[in-house]
Amino acid sequence: MAVPKRRTTRAKRDQRRAQHDRVLAPNVNPCPNCGEMMRPHRVCPSCGHYKGQRIFEMEPEEAAQPPEETPETTAPEG
Repeated sequence: MAVPKRRTTRAKRDQRRAQHDRVLAPNVNPCPNCGEMMRPHRVCPSCGHYKGQRIFEMEPEEAAQPPEETPETTAPEG
């Protein structure tokens, strides 16, 4: 039966365990229809296409943007 020659240190033990919990950046590819970056195997959030087919109709850009802030609400006087 195999027996360890040296005790495994806390640092080595934790480094080994940390490999399962690491956070990776998501893969992104350009959309073949509009060129925007999107996750693979998903509908493009900017144009609504997937595998060359339109899945859903996108609403206009003006309605999706939040309203602009007015100067009297951004800077308090006093």
